[in-house]
Amino acid sequence: MRTAAILFILMYILMIALPKYRVYFVLSVAVIYVALGILPVSGILPAINWNVLMMITGTMLVVYYFIESMMPNLIAGKLLTAAGNVMWVTIYMSLFAGIISAFIDNVATVLMVAPVGFVICKKLNISPVPMIISIAVSSNLQGAATLVGDTTSILLAVHAGMDFSDFFWMHGRPGIFFAVELGALATVPIMMFLFRKDKYPVGEGGEVEVKSILPTVLLFGLILLLIIASFFKSKPALTNGYICLSLGLVAIVWNLIRGDKAGTVKGALGSIDKETLILLASLFIVIEGVTRAGIIDLLSKWIVEVGGGNKFLMFTMIVWGSVIISAFVDNIPYVATMLPVLAGVVESLGVSPELLYFGLLTGATLGGNLTPIGASANITAVGMLKKNGYNVSFKDFMRIGMPFTLTAVAVGYLVIWFLWK
Repeated sequence: MRTAAILFILMYILMIALPKYRVYFVLSVAVIYVALGILPVSGILPAINWNVLMMITGTMLVVYYFIESMMPNLIAGKLLTAAGNVMWVTIYMSLFAGIISAFIDNVATVLMVAPVGFVICKKLNISPVPMIISIAVSSNLQGAATLVGDTTSILLAVHAGMDFSDFFWMHGRPGIFFAVELGALATVPIMMFLFRKDKYPVGEGGEVEVKSILPTVLLFGLILLLIIASFFKSKPALTNGYICLSLGLVAIVWNLIRGDKAGTVKGALGSIDKETLILLASLFIVIEGVTRAGIIDLLSKWIVEVGGGNKFLMFTMIVWGSVIISAFVDNIPYVATMLPVLAGVVESLGVSPELLYFGLLTGATLGGNLTPIGASANITAVGMLKKNGYNVSFKDFMRIGMPFTLTAVAVGYLVIWFLWK
């Protein structure tokens, strides 16, 4: 356990100090974990979340053709016309991303909405970093609102036997959806303060001719299919990945049928962010190694023990402890580890399980917004920025991510406590 912990901590220190080379640090630690037997070779493939990787790959392909169709330019023009100034453009884009993210995976949301943000920033000749970060954190923020919004929500639903409607109304009380949405609304004044200097006007968006409507249809079809799939509890584990990848292949075939040159297909394949895929795959391996070494379990049990028999203290420790841990550790294995632990706590304390479950989901899902490596959506957004020539430091990300997180978690924390105590 000691060796695994030292390597894990060293990896994050190096990622913070030298973010430009973070993929090499994570990949190296993943290789060392396997070489030392912390994670056996047989555990490599099961450790990797292929569903996430397939979703990213397929969505990137659909998004490439979506961009090529000029539809993002049209949306950008409409937002520019409605917003009036740069501050409101950023706020509108963040809220737009949050609404979408409540119904589909956070990573997919970033891949869909970020291209529109890049187009807007290019039109205005400004850095896309603040807007893309805002889109990412807003996506993470509302991922816990519904069953389909985030993998952690799915984990909770399966563990607690919840269905789609339980996130809205459960046992005669408002569900976690309302706590998350109130937290999202509370971030609007935060954004107004963060971007208060960006008051210069943006002008009219202008007219744009869309080349083809099919990529947009594929994009909305992807969203619809993901929502429909969420209602089938016994579906295969890779269902969402198959949906995204299949529609990505449909986009390529459609392009070939149209008679476009193969170079466009080459461009679509080149749009796949291979560095992000390698980073995520390596991170999945590292987290599995840390989990097997007992480090996450140790941290989880420590939170439970410190809470003791005091319900309010336990709830507080779970929420804010999850925020801190999820800022650096992927929230999927953390939530998967904590759910059975909390089941035992609920039995011993005799409290409502929803209080602790919703508290866990709030802290673990929103906590990832503290750092650029705390959630897959953040890693994806930072990867997209890097691909476009913008390197994002921890300081750059946390300047926006920290106030977002603290505000949204504080509101959700209070709402859940008063509704479910």
